[in-house]
Amino acid sequence: MHVERKEQEYALQEGLAAELAGGLIDRRQFMTTMMTAGLGLAGASVLSACSPADSGGAGATASPTGDGAGGDSTSTRPLTPAFYQWVEDFHPDGIKRVNEGFDDLNYQIAPTENFDMQRFIAEAQNNESTWDVYVGMTPFVEMTAFIEAGVIEPWDPYIPKDVLDDISPAIREECSIDGKLYNWPFLLDVNVMGYNSRITEEAGIGDVPQDWDAYLAAAQEVIDSGAAQYGATYDGLGWRSIGPFAHSLSSDVYTPEGLFDFTSDIAAEALELMKKIMAVSHPDILAGANADGVLPDEVAFAAESVAYYTKFQNAILRMAGNWPEPSNLKLVGLPSFAGGEGSTIFWTTGASLFKHGQNKEAAAEYIRTLTYDNQLWQDSVVGSATTHPGQLPPYESILSEWDSNPPEWLPDFVPLVRDQMTRAKAIENHLFGLTQFIIGREHWEKYLTGDVSSPQEALQQAQDAVNAELEKA
Repeated sequence: MHVERKEQEYALQEGLAAELAGGLIDRRQFMTTMMTAGLGLAGASVLSACSPADSGGAGATASPTGDGAGGDSTSTRPLTPAFYQWVEDFHPDGIKRVNEGFDDLNYQIAPTENFDMQRFIAEAQNNESTWDVYVGMTPFVEMTAFIEAGVIEPWDPYIPKDVLDDISPAIREECSIDGKLYNWPFLLDVNVMGYNSRITEEAGIGDVPQDWDAYLAAAQEVIDSGAAQYGATYDGLGWRSIGPFAHSLSSDVYTPEGLFDFTSDIAAEALELMKKIMAVSHPDILAGANADGVLPDEVAFAAESVAYYTKFQNAILRMAGNWPEPSNLKLVGLPSFAGGEGSTIFWTTGASLFKHGQNKEAAAEYIRTLTYDNQLWQDSVVGSATTHPGQLPPYESILSEWDSNPPEWLPDFVPLVRDQMTRAKAIENHLFGLTQFIIGREHWEKYLTGDVSSPQEALQQAQDAVNAELEKA
């Protein structure tokens, strides 16, 4: 089973490396920040990968042949897609089936283990690309950095209009910058709530919490009843905790520049909620991943030691797959603050088109076939013997068909996630879209650990730290 990698460290490395490659920080600033974060050796590795004398990197499986022209008429190689390993891990049968329909396909796993995108950036600096298309990009994570580093180009000249018009409006906005589509969306995830019905039934809880006060009360009732050791848990990474919790109050929590506003009352309410949940959670909730790369929230929910869990649906489904009776899992909407907006956060993982790649028309045909494969979506939603990603398609036509004519295999959670999507909002695209949460975490956690008494003070420190890095950029 695929496990989450040590995302806090790797995402920080990726964000800083993209800024270095794009000329937004110098080598000294890069290494200083990496050393402060305890990633000095990783920083030295990235600096080597970014060296103009070396456009290669670890994990390479082919030599660069991109000629920079990018047109099919000049292509001298087969269509060469690169997939992030976890995408194949989640959808092995569907991807294999699609690949079998394409002759002379040079399918590869991308050299992106541990979120290292430097091979892509280094090749772009030399006006070349080993690959034609990359499947594994999440817009708020790396899209802006890829654009500014000259790695990718828009899909607009190649994506068919009927496909473009079929993308859900909110997803199309998430995947676009300045009206141009840079991410062809594929896998949809929405932050929701899951709970273990075996535990809640043993605790005598009949109602599903609709707001955070009821959620906290139910979590405490689980503990008091002895039905489980802990009541609730969450993933401490900011885009999975303070972000969606803030959205449940109001998604109007971004500055005009597109950054998360840590100094807002909305963020303060979300941080206070995080501390209240900690009181009914396992003591290591703020810890990093274990030796196997599994996060403490995942361990707790998979072990059935906690009843309630907030995270994106595919993680909840996969962790419940470890239970003796996975059918005890129930997925519902993210609770809201009383009088709040009731929003949440979504993101898609999709395909980006390499600026210096080849076979661009063929890449569009391939991604269209992949993202419309009905059997792949059924496999994702129903699950298999090895994994249950539960990721949904980004297309209105497929989702609307499931609404009007539900197939027999469609589980109950799909309409729920679909409904949550109507009120969800993506994290806004910015060069620091992900990095801001990495930088801010050590500061807002001072309130969670009691080192700072005020949520506003801790969040101001987080904002100041983000601003300081922006000044360097």
